[in-house]
Amino acid sequence: MNHFSYVGLGPGDDWRPPPEPRPAEPGQWPKLEAALAVVNRDLAATLPGQDPLILLVAPSEEPLSPSGMDRDRVYVAMPDGRWHGNPVNACDLEEGDPPEPDDPATVLAVVADAAQETITELLWQAWPICWEHKIGTHPRPAGTGYDGYQGETGADGPTVWWCRGSRDGDCHDVSPVGELASTLPGKQRRALRRGERERDGRP
Repeated sequence: MNHFSYVGLGPGDDWRPPPEPRPAEPGQWPKLEAALAVVNRDLAATLPGQDPLILLVAPSEEPLSPSGMDRDRVYVAMPDGRWHGNPVNACDLEEGDPPEPDDPATVLAVVADAAQETITELLWQAWPICWEHKIGTHPRPAGTGYDGYQGETGADGPTVWWCRGSRDGDCHDVSPVGELASTLPGKQRRALRRGERERDGRP
Protein backbone atom coordinates (compact mmCIF):
# COMPACT_ATOMS: atom_id res chain seq x y z
CA MET A 1 0.00 0.00 0.00
CA ASN A 2 1.32 3.42 -0.87
CA HIS A 3 0.33 5.69 2.00
CA PHE A 4 1.25 8.81 0.04
CA SER A 5 -1.72 8.23 -2.24
CA TYR A 6 -4.02 8.76 0.75
CA VAL A 7 -2.43 11.88 2.21
CA GLY A 8 -2.64 15.29 0.60
CA LEU A 9 0.58 17.25 1.14
CA GLY A 10 0.67 20.94 0.48
CA PRO A 11 2.63 23.94 1.69
CA GLY A 12 2.80 23.84 5.48
CA ASP A 13 1.42 20.30 5.70
CA ASP A 14 3.39 17.77 7.68
CA TRP A 15 3.25 14.19 6.51
CA ARG A 16 1.90 11.89 9.17
CA PRO A 17 1.93 8.10 8.85
CA PRO A 18 -1.53 6.58 8.58
CA PRO A 19 -2.96 5.01 11.75
CA GLU A 20 -1.89 1.40 12.33
CA PRO A 21 -4.50 -1.36 12.06
CA ARG A 22 -5.43 -2.75 15.46
CA PRO A 23 -7.35 -5.75 16.81
CA ALA A 24 -11.01 -4.92 17.36
CA GLU A 25 -12.00 -4.20 20.94
CA PRO A 26 -14.13 -7.00 22.46
CA GLY A 27 -17.79 -6.13 22.07
CA GLN A 28 -17.15 -3.48 19.42
CA TRP A 29 -18.51 -5.60 16.57
CA PRO A 30 -20.78 -8.16 18.29
CA LYS A 31 -22.37 -9.68 15.19
CA LEU A 32 -19.05 -10.05 13.39
CA GLU A 33 -17.46 -11.48 16.56
CA ALA A 34 -20.23 -14.07 16.92
CA ALA A 35 -19.88 -15.13 13.28
CA LEU A 36 -16.09 -15.36 13.54
CA ALA A 37 -16.39 -17.56 16.65
CA VAL A 38 -18.48 -19.99 14.56
CA VAL A 39 -15.95 -19.97 11.71
CA ASN A 40 -13.05 -20.42 14.15
CA ARG A 41 -14.68 -23.69 15.33
CA ASP A 42 -14.19 -25.03 11.80
CA LEU A 43 -10.63 -23.72 11.71
CA ALA A 44 -9.81 -25.49 15.00
CA ALA A 45 -11.36 -28.72 13.72
CA THR A 46 -9.61 -28.78 10.35
CA LEU A 47 -6.31 -26.96 11.05
CA PRO A 48 -5.71 -27.78 14.72
CA GLY A 49 -2.28 -26.12 14.80
CA GLN A 50 -3.62 -22.80 13.56
CA ASP A 51 -4.46 -20.05 16.06
CA PRO A 52 -7.92 -18.47 15.78
CA LEU A 53 -8.53 -15.67 13.32
CA ILE A 54 -9.21 -12.18 14.66
CA LEU A 55 -11.10 -9.06 13.63
CA LEU A 56 -8.68 -6.29 12.67
CA VAL A 57 -9.74 -2.65 12.38
CA ALA A 58 -7.96 -0.51 9.80
CA PRO A 59 -8.68 3.12 10.77
CA SER A 60 -9.84 5.34 7.97
CA GLU A 61 -8.29 8.66 7.10
CA GLU A 62 -11.53 9.83 5.54
CA PRO A 63 -13.78 12.26 7.41
CA LEU A 64 -16.76 10.98 9.38
CA SER A 65 -19.83 10.07 7.37
CA PRO A 66 -22.81 12.48 7.44
CA SER A 67 -24.36 10.31 10.19
CA GLY A 68 -21.28 10.76 12.36
CA MET A 69 -20.09 7.18 11.89
CA ASP A 70 -16.44 6.58 11.17
CA ARG A 71 -15.42 4.70 8.05
CA ASP A 72 -13.02 2.23 9.63
CA ARG A 73 -12.68 -1.07 7.80
CA VAL A 74 -12.89 -4.40 9.62
CA TYR A 75 -11.05 -7.42 8.23
CA VAL A 76 -10.78 -11.08 9.16
CA ALA A 77 -7.08 -11.47 9.88
CA MET A 78 -4.45 -13.89 11.03
CA PRO A 79 -3.39 -13.50 14.70
CA ASP A 80 -0.31 -11.56 13.54
CA GLY A 81 -2.48 -8.94 11.81
CA ARG A 82 -2.10 -10.02 8.18
CA TRP A 83 -5.24 -10.27 6.08
CA HIS A 84 -6.34 -10.65 2.49
CA GLY A 85 -9.55 -9.60 0.83
CA ASN A 86 -12.43 -7.23 1.46
CA PRO A 87 -13.70 -5.73 4.71
CA VAL A 88 -16.61 -7.46 6.45
CA ASN A 89 -18.34 -4.32 7.66
CA ALA A 90 -20.21 -1.65 5.74
CA CYS A 91 -17.68 1.12 5.04
CA ASP A 92 -19.61 3.50 2.80
CA LEU A 93 -22.53 4.11 5.11
CA GLU A 94 -25.54 6.14 4.14
CA GLU A 95 -27.37 7.91 6.95
CA GLY A 96 -29.15 5.36 9.12
CA ASP A 97 -27.29 2.32 7.74
CA PRO A 98 -26.03 -0.14 10.34
CA PRO A 99 -22.24 -0.77 10.25
CA GLU A 100 -22.88 -4.52 10.56
CA PRO A 101 -25.38 -6.46 8.43
CA ASP A 102 -28.58 -7.20 10.37
CA ASP A 103 -29.23 -10.71 9.09
CA PRO A 104 -27.16 -13.36 10.97
CA ALA A 105 -26.99 -15.61 7.88
CA THR A 106 -25.57 -12.74 5.83
CA VAL A 107 -23.02 -11.89 8.52
CA LEU A 108 -21.93 -15.53 8.76
CA ALA A 109 -21.60 -15.85 4.99
CA VAL A 110 -19.53 -12.65 4.71
CA VAL A 111 -17.22 -13.61 7.60
CA ALA A 112 -16.80 -17.21 6.38
CA ASP A 113 -15.90 -15.96 2.90
CA ALA A 114 -13.37 -13.47 4.31
CA ALA A 115 -11.84 -16.12 6.59
CA GLN A 116 -11.50 -18.52 3.68
CA GLU A 117 -9.78 -15.88 1.55
CA THR A 118 -7.33 -14.95 4.31
CA ILE A 119 -6.44 -18.58 5.07
CA THR A 120 -6.19 -19.60 1.42
CA GLU A 121 -4.06 -16.66 0.32
CA LEU A 122 -1.76 -16.39 3.34
CA LEU A 123 -1.28 -20.08 4.11
CA TRP A 124 -1.26 -21.04 0.41
CA GLN A 125 -3.71 -23.89 0.80
CA ALA A 126 -7.31 -24.62 0.00
CA TRP A 127 -9.53 -24.38 3.08
CA PRO A 128 -11.80 -25.99 4.08
CA ILE A 129 -11.64 -29.24 2.13
CA CYS A 130 -14.43 -31.61 1.13
CA TRP A 131 -13.15 -35.00 2.32
CA GLU A 132 -15.20 -36.81 -0.33
CA HIS A 133 -13.94 -34.92 -3.38
CA LYS A 134 -10.62 -33.59 -1.98
CA ILE A 135 -11.29 -30.05 -3.21
CA GLY A 136 -11.95 -26.74 -1.50
CA THR A 137 -15.43 -25.74 -0.44
CA HIS A 138 -17.14 -22.34 -0.40
CA PRO A 139 -19.73 -20.65 1.82
CA ARG A 140 -23.14 -20.78 0.11
CA PRO A 141 -26.79 -20.99 1.14
CA ALA A 142 -27.87 -24.57 1.81
CA GLY A 143 -29.28 -26.22 -1.30
CA THR A 144 -27.17 -24.28 -3.80
CA GLY A 145 -27.15 -25.89 -7.23
CA TYR A 146 -24.18 -26.56 -9.47
CA ASP A 147 -21.85 -23.58 -9.94
CA GLY A 148 -24.27 -21.33 -8.12
CA TYR A 149 -22.83 -18.21 -6.53
CA GLN A 150 -24.00 -16.53 -3.39
CA GLY A 151 -26.76 -14.06 -4.11
CA GLU A 152 -27.52 -15.72 -7.46
CA THR A 153 -28.46 -19.21 -6.38
CA GLY A 154 -32.13 -18.92 -5.50
CA ALA A 155 -31.30 -20.97 -2.41
CA ASP A 156 -32.16 -19.39 0.91
CA GLY A 157 -31.09 -21.98 3.45
CA PRO A 158 -28.56 -21.45 6.26
CA THR A 159 -24.93 -20.84 5.33
CA VAL A 160 -23.04 -24.06 4.63
CA TRP A 161 -19.67 -25.11 3.25
CA TRP A 162 -20.61 -26.15 -0.28
CA CYS A 163 -18.63 -28.45 -2.57
CA ARG A 164 -18.76 -28.18 -6.35
CA GLY A 165 -18.21 -31.95 -6.55
CA SER A 166 -16.83 -33.72 -9.57
CA ARG A 167 -17.52 -33.10 -13.23
CA ASP A 168 -20.64 -35.24 -12.92
CA GLY A 169 -22.41 -32.34 -11.27
CA ASP A 170 -22.66 -33.99 -7.85
CA CYS A 171 -22.35 -30.74 -5.89
CA HIS A 172 -23.46 -30.97 -2.30
CA ASP A 173 -23.60 -29.26 1.07
CA VAL A 174 -20.68 -30.50 3.17
CA SER A 175 -21.70 -29.05 6.53
CA PRO A 176 -23.25 -25.99 8.13
CA VAL A 177 -20.55 -23.43 8.83
CA GLY A 178 -19.26 -24.15 12.33
CA GLU A 179 -19.94 -27.87 12.22
CA LEU A 180 -17.11 -29.24 10.10
CA ALA A 181 -15.87 -31.37 13.00
CA SER A 182 -18.76 -33.78 12.36
CA THR A 183 -17.55 -34.39 8.79
CA LEU A 184 -13.97 -35.34 9.65
CA PRO A 185 -12.78 -38.89 8.94
CA GLY A 186 -12.87 -41.08 12.05
CA LYS A 187 -9.15 -40.89 12.84
CA GLN A 188 -9.08 -37.10 12.69
CA ARG A 189 -12.33 -36.79 14.62
CA ARG A 190 -10.91 -38.95 17.43
CA ALA A 191 -7.67 -36.91 17.46
CA LEU A 192 -9.71 -33.71 17.68
CA ARG A 193 -11.73 -35.02 20.63
CA ARG A 194 -8.55 -36.19 22.35
CA GLY A 195 -6.99 -32.73 21.92
CA GLU A 196 -10.11 -31.06 23.34
CA ARG A 197 -10.01 -33.33 26.38
CA GLU A 198 -6.34 -32.53 26.96
CA ARG A 199 -6.97 -28.78 26.73
CA ASP A 200 -9.83 -29.10 29.22
CA GLY A 201 -7.69 -31.19 31.60
CA ARG A 202 -9.88 -34.26 31.20
CA PRO A 203 -8.46 -37.80 30.87
